[in-house]
Amino acid sequence: QVQLVESGGGLVQPGGSLRLSCAASGSIFRIWTMGWHRQAPGNERELVATITSSGTTNYADSVKGRFTISRDNAKNTVYLQMNSLKSEDTAVYYCRERTYSGYVPKDYWGQGTQVTVSS
Repeated sequence: QVQLVESGGGLVQPGGSLRLSCAASGSIFRIWTMGWHRQAPGNERELVATITSSGTTNYADSVKGRFTISRDNAKNTVYLQMNSLKSEDTAVYYCRERTYSGYVPKDYWGQGTQVTVSS
């Protein structure tokens, strides 16, 4: 059974930094694309960043140049380094693992970690 556990959220002032971690278990972590999404109150969940098994990354325009996604396959962990945080980055951040059974995708989600950017 796949489990994803996020950590690292908290309260930070504007301009500050946080690093989120997502530890995965129960899957062949190294072969799947991992992603971070976020959801602010009243908003839909949105993509923040993804990283493929080969390390190719993709970012939402709103976080380009400020956030960095990375992975450590030896530790089955994906990270999101968030710098120059803004109040609009406040949200619950979720880790996602996209797996495939043949050509059929199946997503697994973590429970989320709250990030609050406020002075």
